Amino acid sequence: MSDINSLILQGKCSLGIEFGSTRIKAVLIDPTNFAPVAQGSHEWENRLENGLWTYHIDDIWGGLQHCYSELVKDVKEKYKADLKAVASLGISAMMHGYMAFDKDDNHLAQFRTWRNSNTTKAAEILTDTFQFNIPERWSISHLYQCILDKEEHVKNVAFFTTLAGYVHYKLTGQKVLGIGDAAGMFPIDSYTKNYNEKYLMQFNEILAKENMPYKLEELLPKVLCAGDNAGTFTEQGAKLLDPTGNLQPGCILCPPEGDAGTGMVATNSVAVRTGNVSAGTSIFAMVVLEKALSKLHREIDNVTTPDGMQVAMVHANNCTSDLNAWVGLFADFLKVANIKMDMNTLFKTLYEEALNNGAKDCDGIISYGYFSGENITSVPEGRPLLARMPNSNFNIANLFRANLYTSLGAIKLGMNILKSEQVKIDKLLGHGGLFKTPRVGQSIMADALNTPVWVMTTAGEGGAWGIAVLAAYSVQNTKNESLSEFLDNNVFKDAVGEKIDPDKAGSDGFDKFLERYVLCLGIEKQAVSCLKR
Repeated sequence: MSDINSLILQGKCSLGIEFGSTRIKAVLIDPTNFAPVAQGSHEWENRLENGLWTYHIDDIWGGLQHCYSELVKDVKEKYKADLKAVASLGISAMMHGYMAFDKDDNHLAQFRTWRNSNTTKAAEILTDTFQFNIPERWSISHLYQCILDKEEHVKNVAFFTTLAGYVHYKLTGQKVLGIGDAAGMFPIDSYTKNYNEKYLMQFNEILAKENMPYKLEELLPKVLCAGDNAGTFTEQGAKLLDPTGNLQPGCILCPPEGDAGTGMVATNSVAVRTGNVSAGTSIFAMVVLEKALSKLHREIDNVTTPDGMQVAMVHANNCTSDLNAWVGLFADFLKVANIKMDMNTLFKTLYEEALNNGAKDCDGIISYGYFSGENITSVPEGRPLLARMPNSNFNIANLFRANLYTSLGAIKLGMNILKSEQVKIDKLLGHGGLFKTPRVGQSIMADALNTPVWVMTTAGEGGAWGIAVLAAYSVQNTKNESLSEFLDNNVFKDAVGEKIDPDKAGSDGFDKFLERYVLCLGIEKQAVSCLKR
């Protein structure tokens, strides 16, 4: 405790802050062993306004300040110390989306998150033009859709970025972005470690035809790689993060990254033939490639690690939201029945019942946890749905096994494509909310993907810890190690984890469930057509 107290007072710890879909989290780490020493968090929720998923600007700054104040409180309670300085700082956030500003830094349109799927036309045109997959949630899809829809603000755009890039800019004055997050804005050339010049020229031709008064490269943030100096913490930035004035400016910031990049760091999955699956509100698998995929796949994103290695990303918009809603229903019943049970125990009880006693194929129960549209299955809007055969054994075990299975349905379809491309994975690591209950989510995923799944003891720290490690890398990499070497030799040298192998009966059962999942997609699409507000 006294050693940590001294490190905090000397300003030697690194700080990582990540804006997740439902929680903003701050983690302060020890510079000697990279372990978290204090944390703070703030719960928040996106809003569906004017048909778009968004967060208000006030939500961003109010949430950030409350999250940081909770971290300061944790430091004070644990170490009797005042947090006044840090060695380095990193900002991460959910990837993609659209935040646009004019030349005077005025915010021009509501923040559009990754969750929106209103950009189908733009994404299809750009994919056809580039012959490179441009997903609906990428920032360039949002910009082009705004142009196609003739939104008033588009001619005044002088800069657009992601949520992480925006917060970083306000803290440093630097319009930059980590290469992993930048790869969710516009295609990256892994050789030049910058935006793809050919596609920039093609998009500029589109801009000229639309009479836009700018070129794309004038609007995009500068691309940086892990370890690069991304600017210093300004006085204005320090006041934005800590309105009390106690936190001092002057520390280095690492390049702001997306949650995919921090997930790779948090699971030590930045080397070739490693992969990780982040399973929370959304779910995505990241696999570091030995070589580029042989052809275009609309279900696969081409992105990068935080140091610029090629990555195949399979992203599904929906994972645990509906699963959590079902748990919430049972929590509501317990409340009505005046039965006391904390949420952790309730999750554990329901999940373990599903794993231990649920039919391997869910006995004809089918579920779609689609809170929002799903690009992999071409479903434009969300309609959570449950269906079953009249003779299905409709019990808790089968219901929750179906809900666990369906949280992995779309991602499984994408992973099947990587398998067809002969992509090799030596190690797959899981992290995120699905793995909070020990062994359950891990076992279900191992069966679903028919591959061993590791969960490290550090993986529970999540992306905020990952961006704190990247912040530390920016100031502690005195040996000029690559990011992979730095993680192996320093951060994960004593890491402990557990591997679960797939169970054949479980894998066979999931495959039967997936057959129904694909066959019954027509029901889900019909629900979108018929079920309106």
